[in-house]
Amino acid sequence: MQKDQRVLSIKELTKYIKMKLEGDTLLQDVWVRGEISNFTHHSSGHMYFTLKDQASRIKSIMFASQNQRLPFIPKEGTMVIARGNISVYDRDGQYQFYVTHMQPDGIGSLFLAFEQLKIKLEAEGLFAVEHKKIIPQFPKAIGVVTSPTGAAVRDIITTLQRRYPTVHIIVFPVVVQGAQAASAIAKAIDRMNELAEVDVLIIGRGGGSLEELWPFNEEIVARRIFASKLPVISAVGHETDFTIADFVADLRAATPTAAAELAVPHHLELRQQLHHYLQRLIQHIQDQVQRRRLALTRLARSPFLVQPQRQLLQPTERLDRLKEKLLFRMRARIQKSVEHAGRLEKVLNKHHPGQQIHAARARLDRAGLSLVQSIRMTHKEQKNRLNSQIRQLDALSPLKVMQRGYSLVYDEKEADLIKSISQIQPGDLLKIRMTDGQIDCQVWSIKGEEDQNEIQ
Repeated sequence: MQKDQRVLSIKELTKYIKMKLEGDTLLQDVWVRGEISNFTHHSSGHMYFTLKDQASRIKSIMFASQNQRLPFIPKEGTMVIARGNISVYDRDGQYQFYVTHMQPDGIGSLFLAFEQLKIKLEAEGLFAVEHKKIIPQFPKAIGVVTSPTGAAVRDIITTLQRRYPTVHIIVFPVVVQGAQAASAIAKAIDRMNELAEVDVLIIGRGGGSLEELWPFNEEIVARRIFASKLPVISAVGHETDFTIADFVADLRAATPTAAAELAVPHHLELRQQLHHYLQRLIQHIQDQVQRRRLALTRLARSPFLVQPQRQLLQPTERLDRLKEKLLFRMRARIQKSVEHAGRLEKVLNKHHPGQQIHAARARLDRAGLSLVQSIRMTHKEQKNRLNSQIRQLDALSPLKVMQRGYSLVYDEKEADLIKSISQIQPGDLLKIRMTDGQIDCQVWSIKGEEDQNEIQ
């Protein structure tokens, strides 16, 4: 190795290679076709994968800020066309493909993107019938969002003018094919809603391949149609062509011409329909007049009008019977009222104050006699009871006992009845009550029963 030969570090070498790659204008904006493998959608939103073909492969990355606009969800084995730039990842010293745009490669991939978006929007309810707006039957103005140079706009205008000459047509020219078409169509829908000068929108174009019709499969167009306050008729391609716009729109037409036919009625059909309604109205009026005339004729021949006096005979007779019945019931009611008044008078007489006083005086007299008899009976009973008690008391009176030879002995003061020798002492003065008088005496001696027993 020569002395002046410079030795590079790995970092310096990597930076040099990176600078060379990033300095190549071809590698800074390159399109690559390949098959996705080792696909990983990181939680950060970044996508890491490998693009390969039969001969080689390259590591690739698509950052979250770029992949949010993808019209499909990349999967393992999907063929894609990717756009981006080549650079070196410093840490590993590997060159990588930094993807900024990506689209499915081929019609099969476009169909995959179509189905994926269809499933997504259907799950969100963008195709639901309850969100469909009603197309006005007689619009005053119609907006047409399509290419100003295509056959579709001519077919729509011609059909509208032929079918409904009074309608006002406003064409909003947009590109309907290419990378900018979807954005242009979405802006046109927003603008027509802001102006609010039409009653319904027709959005579409003529027939073409799936790639040419692809702007009408873009999510941005579908969401603008769903958010539109104006009813939207989709008219994309031919009868066999179906786009996402057809599913979201309020009404799908097979062709642009069919869209114009659905948007407005035919003036000749309206004239014919009005003529039909007029004929039906005239016929209805004539039928009504005829029925009323027949009814009037029948009324004119009716006995009620021919001989009206005869119609009064039965009501007059019925009135007489009702009059008699009324009089009978009135008499019966009066008689019943008189009888009821008599009963009330009797009841009232019973409650007259004079009658009440007389009855009360009679009751008082009877009560007085009853009281006198009761007093006499009570006096007699009490007298008999008293005599009986006197006899009992007389029978039990000490005087009666004394008449049989007994007497009562009292102390000097006649305060205590002497019943025992223990109550007196020799020398005490005593009073002896006899039946016919009293004896005053003095005790000289006292002898008890024991002394009597000794003497005996």
